[in-house]
Formats: sequence, structure tokens, C-alpha cells
Amino acid sequence: MNILFTICGRAGSKGIKNKNIKKFLDFPLPYYSISVIDLYMTKNPNHSVDIVLNTDSKELINLIQDLKVNVEIIDREEELGQDNTPKVPVISNSLKIMKKRKSIDYDMVVDLDLTAPLRTLDDLENIINKKVDTNVDVVFSVTTSRRNPYFNMVKKSNGTFERVIESSYNTRQEAPEIYDMNASLYAYSPSFLESGKGIFEGKCDVIQMMDTAVLDLDHEIDFEFMQVIGDYLFTNYPLFGEVRNHIAYLIIPNR
Repeated sequence: MNILFTICGRAGSKGIKNKNIKKFLDFPLPYYSISVIDLYMTKNPNHSVDIVLNTDSKELINLIQDLKVNVEIIDREEELGQDNTPKVPVISNSLKIMKKRKSIDYDMVVDLDLTAPLRTLDDLENIINKKVDTNVDVVFSVTTSRRNPYFNMVKKSNGTFERVIESSYNTRQEAPEIYDMNASLYAYSPSFLESGKGIFEGKCDVIQMMDTAVLDLDHEIDFEFMQVIGDYLFTNYPLFGEVRNHIAYLIIPNR
């Protein structure tokens, strides 16, 4: 199987300064994504794997080049580096360039969000296996939602507050199960990416990851909270610790 792993990150950040090159518990944030990919490659040597970084950040490129892992670099086009640019076109652009560069027809494209360090090798294997085993366009990662629009989420309407979705459910257990997209892992069919459609214009499936108190890294306090959670997981859960511990083996000495 030919797999293209994509990692996408822009220069700078409005909420957290230089977020994509910021150190997370002593290692730069992008190293966690590279580490779990390298663990997957080691465990699955029968697969043909390429890793590509799509970025306009010279600092991010320099960080990646300090690793022993071979990562292809794509200089992001200016029109794909705007504040309102969706991520899917960037992944699609990466596929287009890598197909031409490597003369390979990939069987799957797996995107790892650079700002999501709390994932395990099992998570990565699960999403790849789910994509292989199901006839869908996209598989993405989720966690069980802490709030439910049928039960304990409200909106303001006509001067009062009411449930987001009208219902008569009196307990969370009665309400339909809801999931949070945790923006960690996505596995795409290359043909779907090339169609130019959005994720929910295709047929979707999910894998469920451990609820690590999902945080979007939008503000400095989010980063601090995630480091507290990460430190606990790396210390107490071997599968999380494996990814962090492997980073040390990937860094080129004296660089």
C-alpha cells in the first residue's frame, strides 16, 4: 500500500505566537507527528510511505531537517496560506505535487494535524485500517462529546434560552450519542481529494480516540493546559509515552 502522510503548518500564529514551532514538553510540536509516523513505518515496513510538509515557514522547515526521518518539503503557495484558507485544498495540493514528484499513485492520504501531539500509534493504525476496511471517502478522528445539543447545550432565541436541538430528553443517556471532531487524524481517498469536495460532501466514517480533554490551541492558556494533560498521559500511559520517548531517537545529534 502506498500512503502519503501530510503535515501542514503556516508561519506565525495570531492566537499563540509561533505556535507551529513552539516546544511542547521539551520537544517542538511537529516532532510528535513525525514520531508517530516513524513508529508506524517501523512497524509496517511492507508499506511504501512518503511524508510531506506543506508550509511557508522557514523555521518549521529547519526544525524538520534536524530529524533523521526523510520529509519532503512543499513551499506553500501564497493563495493557500491565507487566514481563511481551508485545510483540505492544502492537503489536495500536497497530493498533486507529490504524485508528480514521486510518480506514485497513492492508495491513501493521511493528514496529521501539527497542533495535536496527544495521539498514539494505535490511533494512527486504527484510522488507516478503518479506511482500508470501509468504502468511504474520509475517515476522521473523534472523541465522545462532553456536551449534547439534544440535552445540555442551549442557544438564545426570541429573548430566552432553549436547547440547541428541540427535544424532550431528560437525561444525557436518552439523547443520541454525539461526538467531537478532535482535529487530529484524517484519512482520505486520493480520488475524493482530487474532486475538490468538502469533507461532508463525501461519505464519512470515524475512529474514536481517548478523550484527552479536547483543546483547540487558540490561546496561550490552551497550550499550558495541554502540556499539563500531556505530561500526565506521557507518564502514566505507555502508548502515549512511546510517541514522546521516540522523538529523542529521531533528532540528529549536534545540529
